[in-house]
Amino acid sequence: MEIGQRRRAFGRGAAGWATDVAEGRLFRTREDDAPTLGGESGCGGRRLPAAALAHDQIAPSAPSVPLRKTPHWRDRLSQRLSSLDLAPDLGRGIGSPRWLRGVGTLIGLSSAAIAFWPAFGPLEAAPVRLTEAERDSYRSQTITPLALGADTGSRMGATALVRPLAAAPERPRIELVATLAAGDSFERMLRRAGVGAGDAQRIVTLVGGAMPLSDIEAGTQVDIVLGRRSGADSPRPLEELRFRARFDLELAVGRTDGNALALSREAIRVDDTPLRIRGTIGSSLYRSARAAGAPASAVQAYLKALGEQIDVTSDLAANDTFDIILAHRRAATGERQAGQLLYAGIERGDKPRVQLMRWGNANNGANNGEGRFFEASGVGEQRSGLVAPVPGPMSSSFGMRRHPILGYKRMHSGVDFRARSGTPIVAVTDGQVTGAGRMGGCGQAVRLRHGGGMDTRYCHMSRIAVSAGQSVRRGQVIGYVGSTGLSTGPHLHYEMYRSGRAIDPASVRFVTRAQLTGAELARFRETLAKLKTVGPGAALAALEPTATERAAAAPVREIDRLEAPKPVQAP
Repeated sequence: MEIGQRRRAFGRGAAGWATDVAEGRLFRTREDDAPTLGGESGCGGRRLPAAALAHDQIAPSAPSVPLRKTPHWRDRLSQRLSSLDLAPDLGRGIGSPRWLRGVGTLIGLSSAAIAFWPAFGPLEAAPVRLTEAERDSYRSQTITPLALGADTGSRMGATALVRPLAAAPERPRIELVATLAAGDSFERMLRRAGVGAGDAQRIVTLVGGAMPLSDIEAGTQVDIVLGRRSGADSPRPLEELRFRARFDLELAVGRTDGNALALSREAIRVDDTPLRIRGTIGSSLYRSARAAGAPASAVQAYLKALGEQIDVTSDLAANDTFDIILAHRRAATGERQAGQLLYAGIERGDKPRVQLMRWGNANNGANNGEGRFFEASGVGEQRSGLVAPVPGPMSSSFGMRRHPILGYKRMHSGVDFRARSGTPIVAVTDGQVTGAGRMGGCGQAVRLRHGGGMDTRYCHMSRIAVSAGQSVRRGQVIGYVGSTGLSTGPHLHYEMYRSGRAIDPASVRFVTRAQLTGAELARFRETLAKLKTVGPGAALAALEPTATERAAAAPVREIDRLEAPKPVQAP
């Protein structure tokens, strides 16, 4: 019976099993389960041994049924959020409810990001309780000393015991240097430096009486000393002004005993000994001359002068000696100034091969060479060939052609050069202007007469730069390209005549040479001989000071520098 109850308990499952356990029907002691002889009443009967079951006679337990787990609230929330489309693609379905929901999400997230933007305000430290004495000590050694120019806080700043001045004191004198800029006037430069209007006008009058103000070169530095002002609103009076007006002249303006401005001139001793540079040509004439100390501009002028006489690429040998003489000035104050090329020579085997010396004044307009280079024999530099009148290609040649405007064939008595309007036109060689103005179909034109019965004419100019009777040199600008007269566009029509007859300009090459004669040739040879006596590097030596210069350069004692106070100019 007990076995059946156990089987029924197993069959009922976990609930029935638990009930039987609670009521004590499943588990009993062996003594309770053992049968007794004499009946169930047990009256006088003895207990029988308990029955034992084999392992295979035990009924198997019922399989466990898994309990159904209730979903957690986090899982439910995650499932619900995953079903929502909070970040749709805003590039699709524009204007739809799904798109509007995405825009709302974007605005909300952006607002939240802006709302939680961190602040950059200063962080407040814990309050520190200091006494007034400690506070003054800290304040005087923190930022104030740095503002006063100290490197560290060792310099004490102003405390409450320091009384500020009612007005800052001014310097009794101010020394400054003013520079004359290009295009600026001398008076404006003085006014910018702080010189009063009355003093500036007086200085301009004094300096202008000594030299033209236009001759003062841009970049000239002027030393100015201003004195103590008489009032807070009045300008400082000028005490002294000094500047280098020319290489050999220094001007100074100062106060007299009567408190008036006066000009003083201080002449500077200048030596004009030319600078001579000699050396071996070697592998490169330019590099050798530069290595010997010749300025770059002087070497270029030297090569240009030689190029008019010889071929510098093939007629020179490595062992030849170059000889360069430059105009040179050295002042007693130590300044030096190099000028133009005076002499260009080449020697081979201690014998002069080329000797060229500059002769004539380039600004006098005479026909004596106008600053050309002449050989030692008095023959001027040879200028071979014609220069192109304009830097442009030839568009039409000499000969018969159909006229572009008239429409029929006629003689084209010149050549045309293509060039832009306003391009400078130069003389092909030296000559004299015989005509300048309007010349029929040529429009604005210039006619030049050269030696040997040769004439040239330049047509269709927009503007003429010479006048009739004027002498012009090779390469000088005589006008500008235009399209006046019978012309279809800007160009130059260039004609050449021999004894009044038109010839092809491309078939002619001019050779011009000047010749010195008579007294001028004698002066030329005398100057050349004197110039060649200058020793190489002689101009580089320092000038010996005179007795007056030695006295002026003697050191002055400090006690001798003291001067009586000068009266302040009344406003």
